[in-house]
Amino acid sequence: MATILVVDDELGIRDLLFEILNDEGHQVELAENASQARAARLAARPDLVLLDIWMPDTDGVTLLKEWAGAGLLNMPVIMMSGHATIDTAVEATRIGALAFLEKPITLQKLLKAVEQGLSRKPVSAPPKALPASNNPLSIANTLGHAVMPLSVPLAPVAANQAVQSFDLNGPLREARDSFEKAYFEFHLAQEAGSMTRVAEKTGLERTHLYRKLKQLGVDLSRGKRGGA
Repeated sequence: MATILVVDDELGIRDLLFEILNDEGHQVELAENASQARAARLAARPDLVLLDIWMPDTDGVTLLKEWAGAGLLNMPVIMMSGHATIDTAVEATRIGALAFLEKPITLQKLLKAVEQGLSRKPVSAPPKALPASNNPLSIANTLGHAVMPLSVPLAPVAANQAVQSFDLNGPLREARDSFEKAYFEFHLAQEAGSMTRVAEKTGLERTHLYRKLKQLGVDLSRGKRGGA
């Protein structure tokens, strides 16, 4: 597990990168401007920084120069932007940035850049502990989901397993959302929390899967699920 600092003034970008990197097992710190980035870098001592170029107060290249000039560029920095020119990317690399990612950032490019960046610096922090149970219902109970009175088994279950139930008296939308929530929690448990495998199994693109889980209220802040 590594500590990664994400610096971007767009809330949607920060949330998406947090979800992806957190699912990969990393500790993610967020900053929306240079001032917060300075404080987060000092407090968290990140193993890698994802730094947006265009920000309202101090732009990313200026912050990169500041760190380099003060001898604080002792971690890999990957620049991000949807509007930067080639000259800007070259300048950032010359100052000390490891790589440049163009927005919208694809999942494959992000993970590859992060992997390459972390390979430049050893990470010794212990991995996160995983829940002991593979049972999707036990996960639902941990998250506080109530079991409704009308039972509708999702699949045949063993004698020692509980049955997931739903309220069929409510509106269709709520019943559908309840089913989808249980469906994804089941597959998360079956795949030991691997978003990549769940995306493949359910036929969803991984970024869309993250948004779907967030919309349904699946608690991703607890990290990986399942797996003994």
